[in-house]
Amino acid sequence: MRSGAGKTTTLRMLLGLVRPTSGEAVIWGKPYPELGKRRSRVGAVLEASRFHPGRTVASHLRIRCAARGVGRSRIGAVLEETGMSELAGRRAGGLSLGERQRLGLAGALLGDPEVLILDEPANGLDPAGVLWLRGFLRRLGEQGRTVLVSSHILAEVAQFADRAVVMDRGRLVSAGPVTELVNAAGQAVTVRSPRADALRAALAGEGATVRASGPDRLDVTGLGTEEVATLAAALGIPIFEISAEAGSLEQAFLRLTATEGRPG
Repeated sequence: MRSGAGKTTTLRMLLGLVRPTSGEAVIWGKPYPELGKRRSRVGAVLEASRFHPGRTVASHLRIRCAARGVGRSRIGAVLEETGMSELAGRRAGGLSLGERQRLGLAGALLGDPEVLILDEPANGLDPAGVLWLRGFLRRLGEQGRTVLVSSHILAEVAQFADRAVVMDRGRLVSAGPVTELVNAAGQAVTVRSPRADALRAALAGEGATVRASGPDRLDVTGLGTEEVATLAAALGIPIFEISAEAGSLEQAFLRLTATEGRPG
């Protein structure tokens, strides 16, 4: 999902922070404000920066416990689960963005939630942190929890998600198992040519989805290598390189939203 697609707004509607102009957003069949005590079974992180800079990590979590009616006995468990135990005495103002992301996750886990809603949780994490997050989300899913994650980093989403919802400019474009979306994307062809613009126009005319990935390089879906090469030969367009690989979630997104030529 691209920036501006409506990801955060959708999550805010689920949590009762934004009123939908039509339709309804429900969890377990009810709007979030009507869940009563079960609201404590929904954890969420929409922003990683809303912490009082003078409070320590532990004191922030104690306040969250009091606000949600959760026993403080959960604090040690969530600190350990998010790798924050050694930072319990650190003031929030001195945390890095990645550490604030983890603190947000720790707070969301205090109620031992059945449903966890996360908006761009990988923001600010270094490669090791992203790898940790991937395993963390998988473990939550394996425990039987429902984890809803918004992200525009599709290659990363494909590493841990079971199902994907594709949104574009406020519209629901597709929803289903990640494997089905990837398989539907078909083979992705990369071709390099000194006349890339002419080849790009010809391929688009044949119904292919084409994205320029360099001054002379195109990424093509919707046509196979033989079809691309045959079309280029018929038009007298030289090809320096052509290769194919299995489809990806990114290619599926490009096909579903027809994003070629539109700004991100």
